[in-house]
Amino acid sequence: MRNLKSAPLLPRPTAGLAKTALACACLATVSACSTLGAAGPSAGTIRETAQTPTGDYSANGIQVIELVPGVASQLNAHNATTSFAQVFGDTSASPTVIGPGDVLDIAIWEAPPAVLFGATTPDARLGQTSDIASSAEIPQQQVGDDGKVTVPFVGRIDVLGLRPDQVERIIASRLSGRANDPQALVRLVLNESRTVTILGNVGSSGRMVLSARGERLLDALASAGGTREPVEQSTIQLARGTTQTAMALESVIADPSQNIGLRPGDVITLQHKPFSFVALGAVNQNAEVPFEGAGISLAEALGRVGGLNDRRADIKGVFVFRMEPRGAIATMVGGDAGLSSAEAPQTTSDGRVPVVYNLRMSSAQSLFAMQDFKMQDGDVLYISTAPGVELERFLNTLSSTAFSIVAVGNALDTNR
Repeated sequence: MRNLKSAPLLPRPTAGLAKTALACACLATVSACSTLGAAGPSAGTIRETAQTPTGDYSANGIQVIELVPGVASQLNAHNATTSFAQVFGDTSASPTVIGPGDVLDIAIWEAPPAVLFGATTPDARLGQTSDIASSAEIPQQQVGDDGKVTVPFVGRIDVLGLRPDQVERIIASRLSGRANDPQALVRLVLNESRTVTILGNVGSSGRMVLSARGERLLDALASAGGTREPVEQSTIQLARGTTQTAMALESVIADPSQNIGLRPGDVITLQHKPFSFVALGAVNQNAEVPFEGAGISLAEALGRVGGLNDRRADIKGVFVFRMEPRGAIATMVGGDAGLSSAEAPQTTSDGRVPVVYNLRMSSAQSLFAMQDFKMQDGDVLYISTAPGVELERFLNTLSSTAFSIVAVGNALDTNR
């Protein structure tokens, strides 16, 4: 056998090399600290989107508003202006008037001795009179597109927009002098012009005729069979002419003033629209959270996600991201008429602007403000991470890396 030559031994790592490796690893860790990850933007980053904490528009058009006592009440007052009672009012029942397509039943009576509508009898031919009043029944008349009907011996009558008793007086007036003490009786048989339309997620869509009693919003809903989905997940929309607005059905039921009287031509649409908000960041549960149509407060919203994460949350970094109507923001910040086009807020096609509400839970008054602030459908509740948490995570990462390298260096020294 040939003698195998021993392979040359590589030099063992020295303590200096281990320290060098440790230093390099530390530098690599420091350079990679920005990749440790985070739950989202910090509180400072969000506040920097506005020039002042009270709400000047920033260069990127995002509004940041401190959620202090008074802000929520201003928002609630603005939201009240979009309710049914404020937009449409609640007047008394409108009178029953005649419109195109309506059908009238007309009867004419003449006192004895009947001259125009009296029956021809032998006694009448002999010149004797009858003590019995006579009447003439006119075939039912449908109001034409021109708003007129035809009555024998009277001619064409314009009845559009008149009450039945007004038409009675017109007929009697025109027969005066031709008939003996004429009287007319006009009855509205089919009222096609005094209807409202009910659509959407109801038991039976259709049209409802309005009576002289004056039906209200919930009367129409009941006549259509009610909602097919839970009340707390339903939204009711009312359109009258070119004006329309919507409210949660639960809010209409809870507030009798919102159960307004209806008008001919109203269109009612019931929609299945569950409300929800999204919770992100340093909360105990990141999720999309449904809530009732009557609404919940910010305090209740935090309770439904288990509150703030004690180990991660920044108590000064509670934010609600929302798209608000421009009018609501103008009310709180005193209007934006004086702003230049560069300072004006971003506005969506439906006239809303991005807004961030900031609640600092470091003060006692914030606990009252969060009870008065109402969450809206589509809100994003975000809790930023406390600055010390990021430092702690970095130090933990640095410490674990350092201990690992020291352990490797000790192992190498042992094997020398």
